[in-house]
This record gives sequence, structure tokens and C-alpha cells, in this order.
Amino acid sequence: MESFVEWGYLGLFLSSFLGATIIPLSSEIVLSLLLTQGFDIKLSIVIATIGNWLGGLSSYYLGSLGKWYFVEKFFRIKKEKITGFKTKIDKWGSSLAFLCCLPFIGDPLAISLGFFRINFNKVAFWMLFGKAVKYILWAIVTVWGISFF
Repeated sequence: MESFVEWGYLGLFLSSFLGATIIPLSSEIVLSLLLTQGFDIKLSIVIATIGNWLGGLSSYYLGSLGKWYFVEKFFRIKKEKITGFKTKIDKWGSSLAFLCCLPFIGDPLAISLGFFRINFNKVAFWMLFGKAVKYILWAIVTVWGISFF
């Protein structure tokens, strides 16, 4: 985690991107540490959001390939988990991509949306919106917490 912080904005982008893929990273911690060091809050939110969004879109793309072996081997997500999202996707469609910012279900959900080939543009919009909300709220809580010290 420290090396990501040492790399500044680039480290934030990389941790955000990788955190939305198969590598479990907490980009929120990197964001908080950068904010405590005086990095610009708006730029940090934008960089974290774009990195995490692109990472989520890469998961969507891998799902759209429909290669179960690859998904199970590298993502360690079983076919049953992906197909389990089918009823929710049928009901809510692309707006479910808003929830891709959540831990534990975000990656499988992004892969599922890709696997079932839900409209890319709509998924990209909702995913970007959800990830932006996550980082805005996290940054606000971080700055609020810093104000106590």
C-alpha cells in the first residue's frame, strides 16, 4: 500500500484500477492517505473514479468474452454466482452497474453484466456514477475525520 502512496496520483490510479479487477486492493485507503498528505481532493476523486471505472469496465469486458474457464481460474468466481445475478439483471438491467462499487459483489456483478451483454453505454454510465459517489463520500468522510486532528 505504501508504494502506491509514494507514487502519488499514479499510485492512486493504479490502486483504483487494480482494486476493481482480480487483485484485492483498497484504493480507498490510498485515497485517504493522499488526502492526509495534502493532495488535491477534487483531482484525487477524479483520478480514483476513472481508475476504478476503467478497472470495472475491464471486468465487464472479460465477462463479455463468455469464457467460463478464464473467469473461474483468474477471478475465482463460479459460474453459479454469475448466473445467480440473471434474475436481478433481468429486473434492473444496466442500473445494477451502480452497485459495482460495492465490495464482494462489485466484480462478479460487472462480469455478469458483461456476460449477459447488457448495453455497454448504459452500464458504463451507471458504473461511473456509482464509483464517483463512492469516492466522493469516502473523501468527505476522510476530510471530516482529518478535521478532528
